[in-house]
Amino acid sequence: MFGSLANLQPRQLAAQVLNFALVLSTAFMLWKGLSVFTDSSSPIVVVLSGSMEPAFQRGDLLFLWNRGQETQVGEVVVYNVRGKDIPIVHRVIRRFGGGSAPLNLLTKGDNNAADDTELYARGQSYLDRSKDVIGSVVGYVPFVGYVTILLSEYPWLKTAMLVFMALSVVLQRE
Repeated sequence: MFGSLANLQPRQLAAQVLNFALVLSTAFMLWKGLSVFTDSSSPIVVVLSGSMEPAFQRGDLLFLWNRGQETQVGEVVVYNVRGKDIPIVHRVIRRFGGGSAPLNLLTKGDNNAADDTELYARGQSYLDRSKDVIGSVVGYVPFVGYVTILLSEYPWLKTAMLVFMALSVVLQRE
């Protein structure tokens, strides 16, 4: 495998490296374009826990939309807790305010006994719709995101996958 890499002419090697960079930059541009279109910093998320079962299973891939700010009770939203980076997928069980007043939400996982006030940041009793919510769930694909869970639970898989992708692009013959 590495022998065929050494046999490549410098121009061929540069072309293959540029092809790999093109693949990565295209994926990044698609992600950013989708972020602008949905008005969400993270337009696609993976369910990481069983707190929303049976509505969503661990590993489901969720599609978010953040253009409508009038979230209703019963809607499933994804939010970030202030100071933490892990998105939480839960259902809105109560609304406070709205209209000219800021909209505040109380959420709860379908499979949880209590609401999410214990999950919120210290001193926070509800979510501010405009600051804390990443988006509302508008669709999903079951279990497709399980690869993401495996990559986060086994970090060596990320390295192996990136090496495999890089080698397959570089060693590809045209």
